[in-house]
Amino acid sequence: MRLVIVAGTPGSGKTSILLHTIRELTLRNLNTVVVKIDYIQTDDKRRYARELIPIKIGISGDMCPDHFSIYNLEEMIEWATIQKADILVVETAGLCLRCAPYTDKSIAVCVIDTTSGPNVPLKVGPLLTTSDIVVTTKGDLVSQAEREVFRERCYEVNKSCSLIEANGLSGKGSAELADLIQDSKLNINQSTSMTLRNTPPLAICTLCTGEQRTAKQFHSGVLRNINGFEEYRGE
Repeated sequence: MRLVIVAGTPGSGKTSILLHTIRELTLRNLNTVVVKIDYIQTDDKRRYARELIPIKIGISGDMCPDHFSIYNLEEMIEWATIQKADILVVETAGLCLRCAPYTDKSIAVCVIDTTSGPNVPLKVGPLLTTSDIVVTTKGDLVSQAEREVFRERCYEVNKSCSLIEANGLSGKGSAELADLIQDSKLNINQSTSMTLRNTPPLAICTLCTGEQRTAKQFHSGVLRNINGFEEYRGE
């Protein structure tokens, strides 16, 4: 079974691209199932169900979507195995630009919105820089020059990626993405051991553990001041 982890910010077009791509994979007799991870709510279950694509929903709530995705990966693989899947697609919100949900045994796909600005690829971090495939969307809404600049910015931070210009409405790029998934040599099963591709943040953020007070005295861990000075405070 191939594991495909698709990450990107909300509204970038992940689900629309995946629906077209899974249709293409189905035509090639590849049984594809989806686990959709979101942080508050999602109505994408209905979109996948209309296509008769087996789907499982995970809501991370107060937990980081990337952490939630990795923490529950074993259960996802078990479910996909029961479904006799050839391909397991994990679609995750990927909101924290310091983290990335990709594992060393997965096909890592970053979906990024071209209309977000030409310099955005320089700011996205490991979500983009550690991916195998970068899918740019909504290119029809910007000029050719802007598309080319955006493309070069992606290559600037990830020279080895395969870049696909896609359209979630027309399905442009979906066959190319299906080719890359089908041709991948990365396979997993329930006993496969995996590690993250990217080093997680330096320490647990105090805010992540529930601290609401803003004064410096209430915050610990690896701390960085606005002047660049870095310190560690805590046990």
